[in-house]
Amino acid sequence: MAELTPMMKQYLEIKRDNPDSILFFRLGDFYEMFADDAKLASKELDLTLTSRDHGKHQKPVEEQVPMCGIPYHASESYIARLIAKGYKVAICEQMEDPATAKGLVKRDIIRVVTPGTVMDAACLEDKAGNFLCGIYLDARCAGVAFCDISTGKTHLTGFTDKERVEHVINELGRFSPAEAVLNDGACAETALTDALKEKFHCRVENGGEGRFRLAEAEKNIRRQFGEEALASLPKSNPAAAMALGGLLNYLYETQKTDLSHIRDLDYYEQGRFMELDLTARRNLELTETLRNKEKKGSLLWVLDKTKTPMGGRMLRSWLERPLLTVTAICKRNAAVAALVDDTPAREELIAAMTGLGDMERLIGRIVYGTAGGRDMASLRSAMERLPLIRQQLAHFADRRLTELLEELDPLEDLADKIAAAICDQPPFSVREGGFIRDGYNAEVDRLRGILTGGKGIIAQMEAQEKEKTGIRTLKIGFNKVFGYYIEVSKSFADQVPDTYIRKQTLVNGERYITQELKDLEHEILTASDRVVALEYELFTQLRQAITDQSGRVQRTAAAVAELDALVSLATVAVRNHYCRPTVDESGVIEIHQGRHPVVEQMLKDSLFVPNDTFMGAKEDRVAIITGPNMAGKSTYMRQVALICLMAQIGSFVPAASARLGVVDRIFTRIGASDDLSAGQSTFMVEMTEVADILRHATKHSLLILDEIGRGTSTFDGMSIARAVLEYCADKKLLGAKTLFATHYHELTELENTLPGAVNYNIAVKTRGEEIIFLRKILPGGADRSYGIEVASLAGLPDKVVQRAKEVLRQLEAENGVQYVSARKEEDQVSLSAIGEGEVLDAIRRCQPDTLTPIEAMSLIYEWKQKLN
Repeated sequence: MAELTPMMKQYLEIKRDNPDSILFFRLGDFYEMFADDAKLASKELDLTLTSRDHGKHQKPVEEQVPMCGIPYHASESYIARLIAKGYKVAICEQMEDPATAKGLVKRDIIRVVTPGTVMDAACLEDKAGNFLCGIYLDARCAGVAFCDISTGKTHLTGFTDKERVEHVINELGRFSPAEAVLNDGACAETALTDALKEKFHCRVENGGEGRFRLAEAEKNIRRQFGEEALASLPKSNPAAAMALGGLLNYLYETQKTDLSHIRDLDYYEQGRFMELDLTARRNLELTETLRNKEKKGSLLWVLDKTKTPMGGRMLRSWLERPLLTVTAICKRNAAVAALVDDTPAREELIAAMTGLGDMERLIGRIVYGTAGGRDMASLRSAMERLPLIRQQLAHFADRRLTELLEELDPLEDLADKIAAAICDQPPFSVREGGFIRDGYNAEVDRLRGILTGGKGIIAQMEAQEKEKTGIRTLKIGFNKVFGYYIEVSKSFADQVPDTYIRKQTLVNGERYITQELKDLEHEILTASDRVVALEYELFTQLRQAITDQSGRVQRTAAAVAELDALVSLATVAVRNHYCRPTVDESGVIEIHQGRHPVVEQMLKDSLFVPNDTFMGAKEDRVAIITGPNMAGKSTYMRQVALICLMAQIGSFVPAASARLGVVDRIFTRIGASDDLSAGQSTFMVEMTEVADILRHATKHSLLILDEIGRGTSTFDGMSIARAVLEYCADKKLLGAKTLFATHYHELTELENTLPGAVNYNIAVKTRGEEIIFLRKILPGGADRSYGIEVASLAGLPDKVVQRAKEVLRQLEAENGVQYVSARKEEDQVSLSAIGEGEVLDAIRRCQPDTLTPIEAMSLIYEWKQKLN
């Protein structure tokens, strides 16, 4: 250390306190990186790696310290690239003016940027939150907290049962955090850390036990959210408070700035939202597709017609957290219905919200201290839209929409304050001036006048001096040595006033200065720095004034976000011809002409075939669905699940009509895949998922089970499938509503022996060797699987197909079964048979005792139409 330069000593001391961060060390107009940080940054950012002497004496090149740097004004894009790759970046700034500093300039860390704490828009996705997660886990309790620092939204929950780790992982699926801070107990839980790293690609920080101490956690919560918020947390499970306390502790350590925009705490308990495990989220493709991980093709892609980033995030959060309370569901659904019914007012609302800025993140950056003039201008522009939104919202009488109108503050005073101070098109940086509006501050205007009219001021002074002295050859000039000077020819030397101070003698004249000229010179030469400093001071005052009112802005932003999400659901309902569902606690799922919301939008050359569904609380709880591959079994089952989920976020649903009892959870077992990294075969993965479903499902759950038991031998697989079916149907064991697709036709016999089980099949039509999928669900079991025909459609060589048929004939002959290559025309499924099937199905579901005479006549007329 004795041989190091003072600057390198300073660097190493700061780096020692931030060993896990890439240190951006400010030197003049650059952020420099040294040693290992320089090697890493040069590789990740494609920077040229150079070297620098680190000691007081010249060293050979091979002993010099590696270094690389970036311009400080362009740092945001470089930081964004490092954060996207999971690194932490510590920003070390000069804490004093180098021009006035005595000795080494003081430097310190002003903030540490991490994947979970970024504020820069370049690092954030507009319509998705960016969450930092805090997790506390011990032998009895678990707590998990999520905070989006860019918006200030904070969510918290806790668990005390033996399945607490699974619950925490399911909560992670709701928020997909970018970074997590864990206590020692959570770090020791391999299932949890593996999920964070492999499923969510989340940066994991071991926070130790010190960050999560209960006393300090309560102190942090009280400081950030207030005494009332702390009192609302359960005393029976301190893990929730400790998880939030650890998260706040990490924020305070890394951010070192005002976090007052983080003020609203949303604590929720189990039973408030539908819990979905990672498998269900993946299989139902709620926010991204299973194969390509893209938004297009997901349910969110269909439903998201929001016009603002904050509305998009709100809608996504609804989709991630379906409601379980009928009252809350119906309240949101009623608001959507009101918007559906008034198309002109709805379209005016859409026009008013289109292009409205991200008020949540704008106010977050303002409070945080990283906002610029353009952020202020964007916030003002958004505020100026609010009166028009209120005007259009006033047309609706719905209860929730009326509440939103009251919550939507027009913020006209803040908009006027920003408009008066900030020009319409401010420059990018607030450190270079030029963003304060003309007329806002007299001193700024005066200094700008000096900058733009300096030559005119000098010319005016020259004319005044000529007139005052009578020296017609007098002129004012400038050079870098003397600055401004007055030059007089020798012929007029005797007329020079006593106030002139001689500075230089020339061959033909003399040069002088005056106190007035030196004062003017100082004004002109320092005007640029002074106006920039003054503009920044005025901006800081404005920023503080807006920060003081940040609560108003956040409440209004939340109201606009909810309105945008509701309007989006209404827009989709109208465009896609959805119906308003009846949601209750009956336990019944009754859907008429239901459609898959995504598949029908993806189809280009054909129409989607709708299907009915009936599952009662007591009868028809288990639907055994048979039919060939590719015929639509999986699509049908998923559409039932998605319709239930859509209804519980308050949306209209793709059906002619629907009555839906609230389901507490949706479970799916669809598809087959190995997990080679974990040493699990397809069958092992399948059985693990089925075991999880049967362990966690309740009688109020909806189960989607596709091809259970296909990964092992026929008899083993059939035995497992039957046992699972019986367990699901038995009200003493589970009694959950279950859609069960299978190729084991022997299971169709359970309709006669298993209470609550009903057979359905996918209609198929054959013409000779050709097979046509009619996509229609009919009562009854399928007679065969049509596997060879599907293989032929997939392009299997003809010789292989023909050989497969021969083998099948031999096997069926050995078992006393006759192979039928093509049905006779009279045995083929006809369109009229489909109509008859629908009528029979409707008669089975009909409850004559509850029908009025008019309703009965209407039903008979409807059945007659289907038969015709």
